[in-house]
Amino acid sequence: MFAILQRALQKVVHTGNLVAVSPSGTPVHVGDGSGDEIRFRIASQAWAARIVLHPDLYLGEAWMNGGLVMEKGTIYDLLLLLMRNVRDGHMTAGVRIPALLRKIGRRLQQFNRRRRARRNVAHHYDLDGRLYDLFLDRDLQYSCAYFENPDASLRDAQLAKKRHLAAKLLVKPGMKVLDIGCGWGGLALYLAEVCQAHVIGVTLSEEQYEVARSRAQQRGLEGQVEFLLKDYRDVEGTFDRIVSVGMFEHVGIGHYPKFFAKVRDLLAPDGIALLHSINRSDGPGVTSAWIDRYIFPGGYIPAMSEVLPVIEREGLIVSDIEILRLHYAETLREWRRRFVSQWDKAKALYDERFCRMWEFYLAGSEVMFRTGFMNNFQIQMVKDQMAVPLTRDYMSEEEERLRRIDSARRHLSSVPQRRSTAGSS
Repeated sequence: MFAILQRALQKVVHTGNLVAVSPSGTPVHVGDGSGDEIRFRIASQAWAARIVLHPDLYLGEAWMNGGLVMEKGTIYDLLLLLMRNVRDGHMTAGVRIPALLRKIGRRLQQFNRRRRARRNVAHHYDLDGRLYDLFLDRDLQYSCAYFENPDASLRDAQLAKKRHLAAKLLVKPGMKVLDIGCGWGGLALYLAEVCQAHVIGVTLSEEQYEVARSRAQQRGLEGQVEFLLKDYRDVEGTFDRIVSVGMFEHVGIGHYPKFFAKVRDLLAPDGIALLHSINRSDGPGVTSAWIDRYIFPGGYIPAMSEVLPVIEREGLIVSDIEILRLHYAETLREWRRRFVSQWDKAKALYDERFCRMWEFYLAGSEVMFRTGFMNNFQIQMVKDQMAVPLTRDYMSEEEERLRRIDSARRHLSSVPQRRSTAGSS
């Protein structure tokens, strides 16, 4: 079977310097020899067969279980080389056929009703909280940061992200804001403390809910911020501003009409809503089989062409769109670097296989953004086109105003004491 894997690699890899070593120790050179050598070894013929038949699933499993061993370079280097070649149009039947079958059944895979949605969220977000301390910034921001300059630290880039979002929302003191998918509460706390808003944050993660509530208590914001363990579909009321960051990827394509209808129903007539999501830049597709099994069950990254028509049909007006191209690649690079540097602590929490799984997830995600398959969009929506100023100048002006306020504060980095032992900053 290694001979078939060799032919598949020769079909895919036209550029680069790749060496695949067979289970018997025979090296096979693939590519045009450009760049640094990347060398990996396949441990058995069985692993070679699995990778040929379904690389989207079994390449990651091989890495997790020792079936693929890097001898020169890292798993990130290997994935980057492979995806650069796939980006150029070189793909095997082992990739195309399973992807086609998964696309046919994707609505069933993403049928995220309330109970299933909560179970999916728990799979990823209710892991031991100390794991996230190892690689996130102190504010526990688990979404794309905003690097205002190449030398920005992760903490500064995550603060800039919150500022950027708040500026687009034009939050005024006393406004009522809903944060759908509030995570560990960092954005909600920012909007309450810096913008002086009254914020409700909802999450399905029990771990995130407890941490967010504790953080609000630490900062004396209990009367201004309320966190709820609730599905967004069950929220009632009217809100001046609605924001959702990094949650839409868990909605599922069949539920988009309900999501935007809910936003419409909750938004005040002169309100502003803002959706921040990963975007599939090459059009509609399918969730990776490996990602669906091990990292984000029920998740799907949308293409903008799948989102905008639904927004229009549900009666919302798109008032602004911004594409963040490489910002998530830079964010993931920082997360991966931090995670690898804390490998022994992560292993103590789980085991070696888990660490290799998490490294593959972070490395593969970064590669998808680095090679242009993915980026981020921020879509601003209104009911009344007069709800926002005539030109976009207000965004930069508001960012500067917020910068003067938040630069004098402690970056809202408080976390419960039990979460602060890993040393991330």
